[in-house]
Amino acid sequence: MFGNKTHLSVRNNHLFIEDTDCVSQAEKFGTPLYITSESRLRENFRVYHKAFPDAEKYFAVKANGNLAILRILAQEGAGADVFSGGELSLAVLAGIPKKKILFNGNSKSNREHRMALDAGVRISVDSQEELYYLSEVAEQSGRESEILLRINPDISPKTHPKIATGLKTSKFGIPSEQVVDTYKKAMKLPGVKPVGLHCHIGSQILDILPFAEAMQKIMELAQLVVKAGGEVGYIDIGGGLGIQYLPEVPAPTPADLADCILPIFMNSCEKIGIKPKLVLEPGRSIVADTTLMITSVNFVKRVHVNFVAVDAGFNTLARPMLYDAYHHVVVVNKAGQQPEETYTVVGPICESGDILARDRRLPAMKHGDILAFLDSGAYGFSMASQYNGQPRPAEVLVVNSHSEITRGAEDHSALLIGQRIPPRLF
Repeated sequence: MFGNKTHLSVRNNHLFIEDTDCVSQAEKFGTPLYITSESRLRENFRVYHKAFPDAEKYFAVKANGNLAILRILAQEGAGADVFSGGELSLAVLAGIPKKKILFNGNSKSNREHRMALDAGVRISVDSQEELYYLSEVAEQSGRESEILLRINPDISPKTHPKIATGLKTSKFGIPSEQVVDTYKKAMKLPGVKPVGLHCHIGSQILDILPFAEAMQKIMELAQLVVKAGGEVGYIDIGGGLGIQYLPEVPAPTPADLADCILPIFMNSCEKIGIKPKLVLEPGRSIVADTTLMITSVNFVKRVHVNFVAVDAGFNTLARPMLYDAYHHVVVVNKAGQQPEETYTVVGPICESGDILARDRRLPAMKHGDILAFLDSGAYGFSMASQYNGQPRPAEVLVVNSHSEITRGAEDHSALLIGQRIPPRLF
């Protein structure tokens, strides 16, 4: 049922994550609820380390910013790819070394540039305009930052258009034809020190050939930069390796990715005469399958279709609404039973688009049953909102049969944070 997800099993008709009964977790902590396997998280990172032993692995914090998860990854030797001042703060709090943090992003604020400069982390520069601005801010601050130039390689990663970031039409990166000139300008500017190249072509990529194309392009640019007198100490190929959301659609492994891109990287380095550090930015492929989002059934409505109305909506798990994304569904308290009927799972949000799963074959459903949405660890809680006045759920970390709260469930008071009614309105 679960393929290579060895941290999941069915025992006594219940779904277990590691040795923890998900029914008991729902009863203990309530629903909706995110449950993460610590063992699976560590295993996933170690698979990357085995495939890329000499590369630095910078976890994409946007995928999951839970401090406990970041702390575990810091213990495993991970760096961090951050996209905001908030993500930078989380990475530092989790104990990720600043020398292993890259501040990425196409629209960094003045405050974020200063935060990155004060922290002493590397910065990925997304445009010539940002380069000049960062140089000015750095000089005013009396700082100098190592920078990478993010290139736009104009590569189609064959993924959902909303998560394709390496296309010519994307908002990200410096066009390839401008990279060498921009690098040369950076070498002359105060406050910045260009040390490498960076690209990221997209997310949930199941065909590894675009990664090979991206590596070829970034290494060709590295050769031109070196010829122009530049130093290339880092080649950051980004992340984006997909996972197996659909049971029938396999995904490449980190080892497959290594077999695809490492020969290009190593042969190009030898040809150019450089020894840069290779950097990867895995997010989804590290954390997605570690986590379940579980939710309770409020009602079953039998009309033109069988609707299962649950207590989690797109406020809790946004991916199905945003990308028509598929998450496999298991009935937690009937995990060993055969499917009987077809259901569409919907949430409590006042939007017709609040559909979590369409046309799923499940055991006969009733009020009080519990559903688990698999592979919810990436862009699950990190995209959660309080829309419709719905407080965000708790997060739990399990190891073997032991579970711990890593983020408490919000109550309605969380909706009031930062709000105030002007006295004149009373």
